[in-house]
Amino acid sequence: MKVLNLQCQHQHQFEGWFASEDDYQSQRERHLVECPVCADCTIHKRLSAPRLNLLTSRLESQPSIAEPAAASQALVPVDESSPNSSSQEAHLAWLKMVQHVVANTEDVGQGFAEEARKMHYGETEERNIRGQVSMEETRSLLEEGIPVMPLPLPAALKGSVH
Repeated sequence: MKVLNLQCQHQHQFEGWFASEDDYQSQRERHLVECPVCADCTIHKRLSAPRLNLLTSRLESQPSIAEPAAASQALVPVDESSPNSSSQEAHLAWLKMVQHVVANTEDVGQGFAEEARKMHYGETEERNIRGQVSMEETRSLLEEGIPVMPLPLPAALKGSVH
């Protein structure tokens, strides 16, 4: 199994697991590898250290794995002041917000603009909706005074919420 650090053209970083380098390249060329945040398929590998399973050599070099000191040395503390820490926290907060939006809205799909207009002009009852519209249609809705907000959904959240 090959674990790769990946990044989309919008600078979102994520991890991908592939059977081989050829498997990664094949999936990337077929646009099967996409960013879990913005669904962008323009993906690049980032530098990463290989992950080696050295447990057996570590066990042989330690005097006794049963000793508490030896067991605690295997733990690696998370540096809360790390620059990646705040980025990861922001990413997790964004994902929670998107999950909340998905769980509390009705997906009206391509009919979003029509449904938003009906609600705005009192033709149908107001409710929380989400769907797809072009940038041109988004501008048109905003010009009519209809409050909308673009929100890219990760592919994993586009299905039904359980």
